[in-house]
Amino acid sequence: MNATLQPVSQAALLGESPLWHPDEQALYWCDIAGHALHRLDPATGNSQQWDFDTDVACCAPTYGGGLLLALRSGFLHFDPATGQRRLIAAPAYDPGNERYNDGKADAAGRFWCGTVYEPRKPALAALYCLEDGQVTRKADGVTVSNGLAWSPDNRTMYWADTTTHTVFAFDFDVVTGSISKRRVFAQFTPRAPDQAIETYRGRPDGATVDSQGNYWVAMYEGQRLLQLAPEGKLLQDLPLPVRCPTMPCFGGADLKTLYITSASQKRPADELAQQPWAGCVLAMRVQVPGLPANFVRLSAS
Repeated sequence: MNATLQPVSQAALLGESPLWHPDEQALYWCDIAGHALHRLDPATGNSQQWDFDTDVACCAPTYGGGLLLALRSGFLHFDPATGQRRLIAAPAYDPGNERYNDGKADAAGRFWCGTVYEPRKPALAALYCLEDGQVTRKADGVTVSNGLAWSPDNRTMYWADTTTHTVFAFDFDVVTGSISKRRVFAQFTPRAPDQAIETYRGRPDGATVDSQGNYWVAMYEGQRLLQLAPEGKLLQDLPLPVRCPTMPCFGGADLKTLYITSASQKRPADELAQQPWAGCVLAMRVQVPGLPANFVRLSAS
């Protein structure tokens, strides 16, 4: 593997949800705290930014054009070409203390998105699914929903609770959208109260799956990216030049460019001085390609 990392963007506050758009051959990503959506055309180097009035958590391409965005204020269809915005569904929670976070489309066109419960206790965040204009609660009992991904055969769905340092796996039925047999796929050690940040190995944030079914997960505050085999075995532990990576995705024409978003907000000044790429999107080439992004199927309106 050529693990040479390079930044491809300016720093965001909370970079998240990198998306390689298969039709546009362009990279989108969100700055949640910056209330912005970004786009980069790697072939030309041209970049664009769209601003919103609240948190922009994640994005996914939609059939017929445009993107589905998960904002604190609900699911929004957005057309980057025209700027047109259309609310698809109001939030399924109280936006005063909860917001959408990590989200992706499944192979059947449903959009899955979890939340963050901002008071942190009790664990009241949940996982929701948008299908035919209806939002359904699918799982709960977490605080910071993250790590959504599916196996190449669509029989397994992954979902993480960052706060408890746990990645779960479910049996997934792509025809019905049902999930079952929730189990622990990977468990990580929390940071001890007096533990130095330099020795902390991080907690699972956003993730993706490659074409061989391996699960790649960003370890927030752990300054590393892990590649786990489908049975959970650690295959690679890649050090990163940023303390807080947030999510990887595969892109490029061959899906062998790994893009990794990161965060800079609320980090100590000395750390930011030592890590000038904090908040940037990083890119590196890998040997095994990823899977193309799924599109959201919106109901007619």
